[in-house]
Amino acid sequence: MKIFSIVMLCLIGLLILGMALYLIIGAICFKIALSRKSTAKRLVNKTMQKTFENYKIDFCWWEKFNFESLSLISKDGLKLVGHFLPNSSDKLAIIVHGYGADYREMQQYAKFFVEKNYNILVVENRAHGNSEGKMMGMGWFDKNDIVQWINFMIDKNPKFQIVLFGLSMGAATVCMTSGEQLPDNVKGVISDCAYDTVYNQFKYVFRNKSHLPTWPILDIFYFYLKTVYKFDIKQADAIKQIKKSKLRFLFIHGDSDTFVPTEMVYKLSGAVPDDRKSVYIAKGADHAMSYPVDPVEYERQLKAFLNKIFK
Repeated sequence: MKIFSIVMLCLIGLLILGMALYLIIGAICFKIALSRKSTAKRLVNKTMQKTFENYKIDFCWWEKFNFESLSLISKDGLKLVGHFLPNSSDKLAIIVHGYGADYREMQQYAKFFVEKNYNILVVENRAHGNSEGKMMGMGWFDKNDIVQWINFMIDKNPKFQIVLFGLSMGAATVCMTSGEQLPDNVKGVISDCAYDTVYNQFKYVFRNKSHLPTWPILDIFYFYLKTVYKFDIKQADAIKQIKKSKLRFLFIHGDSDTFVPTEMVYKLSGAVPDDRKSVYIAKGADHAMSYPVDPVEYERQLKAFLNKIFK
């Protein structure tokens, strides 16, 4: 009987220890990767600040225009903020920034659309900037927010003809949005360096950037997110969403991307029939650097695609 009691106590102790490790590892991974004040987000911001000159970002550009600050409440109760600049046409570009970014870092893309006489809405993703949220959505939760923004803008002007543009996580967001039930006002999607699934992106970063084992750490993180935050990162699949879409797509990726592997763009574009897609691979471009590396060709690709969807 004593032996049985000892065995049971040991099993209970191991179970408690296992649960404690599960919660600790899960919470640490969440803090590093997905929380509003995540360690990875701060590292991204520091890296960006060092390379603003390479990205050719002009923060003063935003002050030249009278942007209207807009807000809405997400379906899960978060206040989300966007910045709208009207123009003299019915064309609207909704522009979505990447992981950990300041929306103003989308300046070059916003400038392109403004100069082409588009209205623009530049959103601030949940858990970024002035938008509320404790957890970054990695595109999966953000897709629902973008659907709300689309409907919000159509309420402002039912004649709006809309193109969705996203960079990095923002690109994954617009790809995921494409599979939702969208109004006919939405004509196309421009995806610059999107990942195919959230799980695959974490897997790549764990192995190649953090040099952490996917088993057991990523697996623990996966179950932690699924149970604690109801976020199934394996379900967060841009490919499956794209397959449900009837929109036209322009996929952009750098052939030297060291953060989101270039092979992912082929998986994404492979989900779209040839007559509804264009693919541009920028030579020598690292992650999110396709525009700065070759602005002439980048803009040529954008113009050609926009001419197709806005005939």
